[in-house]
Amino acid sequence: MSENRDIALSVVEAVGGKENIASFAHCATRLRIMVKDKEKIDQERIENTDKVKGAFFNSGQYQIIFGTGTVNRIFEEVEKLGIESTSKEEIKSEGKKQGNAFQRAIRTFGDVFVPIIPVLVATGLFMGLRGLLTQELVLSWFGATPDSIPPNFLLFTEVLTDTAFAFLPALVAWSAFRVFGGSPVLGIVLGLMLVNPALPNAYAVADGSAEALTMFGFIPVVGYQGSVLPAFFVGLIGAKFERVLRKRVPEALDLILTPFITLLVMITLGLFAIGPVFHSLENVVLHGTTFLLNLPFGTAGLLIGFFHQIVVVTGVHHIFNFLEIQLLEQTGSNPFNAIITCAMAAQGAACLAVGLKTKNAKLKALALPSSLSAFLGITEPAIFGVNLRYMKPFVMGLIGGAIGGFFASLFHLAGTGMAVTVIPGSLLYLNNQLPLYILCNLIGAAIAFALTWLFGYKDEQILATDHNEVAASTPSSAPASAETMSQVPASNQVAADEASTSTVLAVQAPLSGRVLPLSEVPDPAFSEGHMGRGIAIEPTEGRVIAPFDCTVAHVMDKSKHAIILEHDNGAQLLIHVGINTVSLKGQGFTTHVQSGDRVKAGQLLMEFDLAAIQSAGLSTITPVLVPDGIDVVQDVELSEMGQVTAGEQRVLSVQVSTRS
Repeated sequence: MSENRDIALSVVEAVGGKENIASFAHCATRLRIMVKDKEKIDQERIENTDKVKGAFFNSGQYQIIFGTGTVNRIFEEVEKLGIESTSKEEIKSEGKKQGNAFQRAIRTFGDVFVPIIPVLVATGLFMGLRGLLTQELVLSWFGATPDSIPPNFLLFTEVLTDTAFAFLPALVAWSAFRVFGGSPVLGIVLGLMLVNPALPNAYAVADGSAEALTMFGFIPVVGYQGSVLPAFFVGLIGAKFERVLRKRVPEALDLILTPFITLLVMITLGLFAIGPVFHSLENVVLHGTTFLLNLPFGTAGLLIGFFHQIVVVTGVHHIFNFLEIQLLEQTGSNPFNAIITCAMAAQGAACLAVGLKTKNAKLKALALPSSLSAFLGITEPAIFGVNLRYMKPFVMGLIGGAIGGFFASLFHLAGTGMAVTVIPGSLLYLNNQLPLYILCNLIGAAIAFALTWLFGYKDEQILATDHNEVAASTPSSAPASAETMSQVPASNQVAADEASTSTVLAVQAPLSGRVLPLSEVPDPAFSEGHMGRGIAIEPTEGRVIAPFDCTVAHVMDKSKHAIILEHDNGAQLLIHVGINTVSLKGQGFTTHVQSGDRVKAGQLLMEFDLAAIQSAGLSTITPVLVPDGIDVVQDVELSEMGQVTAGEQRVLSVQVSTRS
């Protein structure tokens, strides 16, 4: 307990303290924090915190990945520190300011459904266990048959598996009232009214054993067992209506009138207007989903298996919660889960291939645990930490996911629940499907692993992306790294070390401007030290000069935004002008040297247009790094901070082993 409390304290301090937290919530794997000032976040401290598997901004939220179960404990400890969670009004006012309209809508939708998912997960596991215990093969091990199962035992299992879905509208309406600022108890009552036994049961009406009531001669009224959208909108509108009432009803009458009017108005709207309209819309969505899932020749698996993890990257994947709940409620099974679990296993396998293939110690230490996390159903560390950074592993994972999903669709796999996947998800396939479930996941994972190993990753080249471009190579004389480096001081001379086994390369400032630590670079590839060690400079003029006598190892030919220099002693330096400036495709950049040129300290290497970069909405902060993987480099030390003038101050000191 004390460990989780220490982690919670560390997280709160690292995001800028209580005063910088506008609101916070959590989903199945992540702590989601809305901060007032992003600049106050200490990313490095967050990443180094125990149990943290990754952290990044997405959909207007700072998301810290802890993993299933752990995130609940950390969330509870943060609440104990006196910080209000998303059940309070603060989250909604902040949420309106973060992300675009679609992202905000999906995030709100997710905020409603995330709290009820654990109950549905438990229900799905109960279904899986019941399927296992009622199999003829399993019963035969105990000398029993399906006919020998006591009816009362079957009734008990039905209580476990049917209750959550029978009263699903109550759960949804409760959560909606909570999120939108109403009284959750009113949400529970409204949800229960929607499934009151006095109303014709929706399932009985659907199978023809009962008839809908007809109100006012034309409005059909039924119970809304298993429905989601009617309860969601009853909760949304009801919470806002209650808040309006509380502002207008006198305090002396508030306790009596507000709940009375809220329940009367909302159940009337729910049964006669909101229910019929949104239940019809819900059926359209469900029919569209089932149509897609029933496409022949495994088409659904190919499409969903390929695109699902792309949707995860956008942060709007909570919309699938609604679809899965509907599938389970209406059909009793969830084919969507079988497909997406193959997509997740494939991303884990692609990450595993990178971890096993790379010789870079940092990358290996990141990739291997991240792949394990993916196999346990949490792909964010693998995607954001490894696969997306080098892009090709991510694409190979998408291909593996598509093929695994194709077979899952072809075999008509369908889970008994939701929200658990890959290895833990096997519990949803105990009803005679487990061998095929394992086979589909292995197919997707094996293809992703093989493609990544053969074509998706090489230590010799780190691929360029919009997020972080990098090129890395480790040979002693060839260009070593492509686009990023870390903080280091410079001068224009090489001084002999006392032990005469190494020398110190002094790196002069290649630009004029303000020296910053790498942690302040607005790109995790640099700020987290994945590209190497060094500094960053926020330039005041658009000129880059040689910081020492050297050879131009590499110039980005088309984008012109980065140069790699190599000293005679084998040390290399990357100068990467701006962040994501590869997107400018060379506009605003002029290079005065070519790859292979010999240059002197102080010689002009490049000119760039500061105003053009800024007008494109890009950062001009320029990382100056010693790439990882250079064997001769023993250490890199920071020499200078604050304002520097190109060629006049040392910014990095690089200790280099003496060549024999």
